This record gives sequence, C-alpha cells and structure tokens, in this order.
Amino acid sequence: MQTVKVAEILGDDTPDSQQTPDQVNSRFISPHFIKWCTLTLIGLMNGYASILMYSRGETSFAVLTLILTSLALYIFGSKKTYAHRYIYPGVAGMILFIIFPLVYTVGIAFTNYSATNQLSFERAQSVLLDNTYQSGDSYKFDLYRSENGYRLAVKDGAQLLVTSEINLTKPESLRLTLNATDDVVGSKAKIKDIIKNRATLNNVDLVLPNGNEIRMSGLRKFAAVQPLYRVESDGTTLVNNKDNTVLIPNMDTGFYQTIDAEGNYIGDPLAPGFTVVIGTANFERIWQDDGIKEPFISIFFWTIIFSGLSVLATVIIGLVLASIVQWEALRGRAVYRMLLILPYAVPSFISILIFKGLFNQSFGEINMVLEAMFGLSPSWFSDPISAKAMVLMVNIWLGFPYMMILSMGMLKSIPDDLYEASALDGAGPLQNFKNITFPMMMKPLLPLMIASFSFNFNNFVLIQLLTQGGPNMIGTSEPAGYTDLLVNYTYRIAFEGAGGQDFGLASAITTLIFLLVGGLALFNLRFTKLSEK
Repeated sequence: MQTVKVAEILGDDTPDSQQTPDQVNSRFISPHFIKWCTLTLIGLMNGYASILMYSRGETSFAVLTLILTSLALYIFGSKKTYAHRYIYPGVAGMILFIIFPLVYTVGIAFTNYSATNQLSFERAQSVLLDNTYQSGDSYKFDLYRSENGYRLAVKDGAQLLVTSEINLTKPESLRLTLNATDDVVGSKAKIKDIIKNRATLNNVDLVLPNGNEIRMSGLRKFAAVQPLYRVESDGTTLVNNKDNTVLIPNMDTGFYQTIDAEGNYIGDPLAPGFTVVIGTANFERIWQDDGIKEPFISIFFWTIIFSGLSVLATVIIGLVLASIVQWEALRGRAVYRMLLILPYAVPSFISILIFKGLFNQSFGEINMVLEAMFGLSPSWFSDPISAKAMVLMVNIWLGFPYMMILSMGMLKSIPDDLYEASALDGAGPLQNFKNITFPMMMKPLLPLMIASFSFNFNNFVLIQLLTQGGPNMIGTSEPAGYTDLLVNYTYRIAFEGAGGQDFGLASAITTLIFLLVGGLALFNLRFTKLSEK
C-alpha cells in the first residue's frame, strides 16, 4: 500500500535533514492506516460484545452483531464494495428491524417458549440447584450494635452464643464462629437494621460449637440449610436431597419430572421450565385443538370480512364525496372539504376513545338518540353482531377521508375533454361516473385498495382501544373475542393466555399472518407491474 506524504500534498520540498522530527513522522500518516485502525477497533469491540452475549445465552443477538459487523468491515474495508458504503445504514436497518425480528419470531414458533419455559436448560438447572431446605433445628438470633460494627447473638437452649465484631457494610468474613458467653457487648438493634442489612446477613455462615453451620432462614432465625437438589455425574439428572427423588429432564415438555420403573415421565413438572424445540407442535395445535381451531377460523374470516368491507365502504364513500366537493356548482366547497378531512386530521386514538364513550350502552349519546327516536338501545359491547357493526362504523369513519383525498387528486387527472365529449352525446352525471370516472380511477386506485386491505388486516389499535376484542368467546383454550382480528388474537395469546403467556403459539400464528399479508404484498406488486404494461 502506497503511503501519502503530507509534504507532497502540501508542496513542501524541504530536505529531510532540515525538517523537524514531527514533520518527518507526519509524512507517513496514511488515510488508509487511520481507516483500518478504526475498522479494527470496531471489529474488536463488537467481537468482544458478541462473546459476552453468547456467554450469557443470547446466541441470536451475538450472531446478529457478528453479521452486521462483518458486513460493515467488508463494505468499508474492500475497494470493490467501498462505493456501497452509503447504502449500508439502510441494509443494516433492514436486517436489524425486519429480517431479524422475522427470523427470530419464526424460530420461536418451533419452540415451547412461554411464561413457564423462558430459561435455557443450563439456567433452569442452576435455579433449581440454588433451592435450599431446612435440614436441622432453627435458632433465634438478635443483632447487637457495638462501637465498630455489629455482633450476632444466637440462643441454643439456655446457652448464649455470640460472634466477633463484624462490619456489615464491608464484611471481613462471611464465615463466623459462634462462641459461648454470658453477656453481649452493645445495644440490641431494631428490626429495621436487620432488614437494612439482610442482603449481607443472607450470605453469613455461622459455625456452632459442635461444628455445624447455620444460615439465615428468616428475619428472626438462623437454621441449618442445605441445597435441595444435587446433580449427578451425567450433568443432567437431579436428586432431591430431602427425599432422594430422582428427576430427569423431559426434553419434550421442557420440565424436570420424576420417572417410573419403565422410564415414563410421571408426576408434576418442576418449575422453572426450560425452552426446547418442539417442531411443528404449535402449528398442529392450531388445527387439532378445537379450543384454538374454532376461534382461529372464526377470527380469520372476520378479519377478511372486516378488512374487505372497510376498504369497499371507504372507497365508495370517499369517491362519492370527492365527486361532490369537486362539483363546481356547489357553493362553499372549501368549507365542506375541510370538514370532511377533519376525521383524518384528528389522531385516531383520540377519535376511537371518543367513539367508545359515544357508544356506551348506558350513558352514550348514540343510544340516547336511538332510544328517543326509535326505542332502540343496542348492546354495542356485549352483543357480537352489534360489536362488529360498531367496529366497522368507527373504522369507516376513520378511513373515508384518506380515500376521499386520493380520489380528489385522481379526479383532477382525468382529462376534461372526455366529459365534454360525453356532454355532446347527451350523457348525464351518472353515466359520466359509470363510463368515465369509475373506470379511469379504478386502475390507479386498486393497488392502494390492496395496501389499505393489508393495513386493516392488522388494525391492532382500533380493536384494542375500542373493544379489546370483546365480547369474549366461551369455551376456548386461549382468550378470544368476537371482534378480535388475527393480530389482536395473537397478542392476547402472547400476553393474556389462560395457561400463561404462550409466545410459541403466538409466534406460530404470527408466522401464518406474515404469509397471508406477504402474499397480499406480492399480489400487489404483481398487479402494479401488470398495470404498468
């Protein structure tokens, strides 16, 4: 690699013998040298971070860090790829925020990852090995404050046993010997001092005169404590020290369990569980468990109906209103246009919460008007059909201004010559709309309709703020509601599951949603290409 001399760049032809040492050294500073030093430093730092993440069980994040770092070093370190350095932030963002979450979610779909199975096998085993049980007598104790620290006093029958003085903020030793005495020097500390120093006291081992050790087992007592489990030589089998029960890890369910003489797993699973790969079991649950299959199918069709009706209604209303506000004979068009755009200008969550109050079954203004005029008082939040109708009405209200704005722009693009020629043929407004306006607008509007369908397919905010999926279905294995969309149903399984948070099943449903929405996106792209020909 040829170095760049600063003197040559600046036009300095002074002989080396007449230059200072700093000038001589500065001639050999190379931009490539600085770049490679920077890349090396970044590589070492991210490599060390990856090792730390891997050591803590975060393998996926360690791999992600290595991929992003390797890609950066390749792009910025190679002359062939250096021209692509400007697109690296976009590529890295796509990997970090799109590809990685997708791959991570699909990976979880093939595991039993849930509220009860969150840990790795090694971590779950470590937690179980940290469990203890009281294996001997307990002894009441008191904490005494002395001049330079504290003393621990334990009563063994009529005998008083005391430790040497210890500084609990900076303990010199966590293994203290108890000695018999007649009196304790110092004043008895209050319970708040024990609570304050409990973290240190929990790590103190007291040695009785007979050699037995006791540890803190409560705010007022020490006791002989031993580990509840011990691990056998194979590294996986646990034995209960209290009753000598043998526990074997069940790699199908992710729990330690006892086994019978034939090697079959019996008894209750031992928490905490650990994460294991279960193959397609989560996907099979969707089709085999009636408590999941029936609500899933019902919610799937409701999601399609909700998305389709929302798009169809907003397009029709938006197109009609756009045609009206574009009518030159209409006075005050600007005022009407502004009023019709207002629902789109107001943040959607505010409008949804307002509608939630308006549709209140007891005090809402909508029911008051309906009851006064027609004697009706619909149960918007408890009746499935009424709830679905309410959700559709609110979504149409929020969506029609967007379609109206699009239609207004598209109407402007239609040549006036077509309407003039139609007028000469004696056509009226309805015939113009049928033969000119509608056909001319549908071609550019259809891709936007498909995009709107995809958005409504995952319209999580509307359902969550308005009905929270209710009214709830009865007899389901996982929480499900009549107004739930697939995305809301997935959220409820992931965070509100009947048997705890079931992230594996939620990820399986998310994977299916991705395939459906991805198919719509591909169809949209395919249609756009065909329309451009």
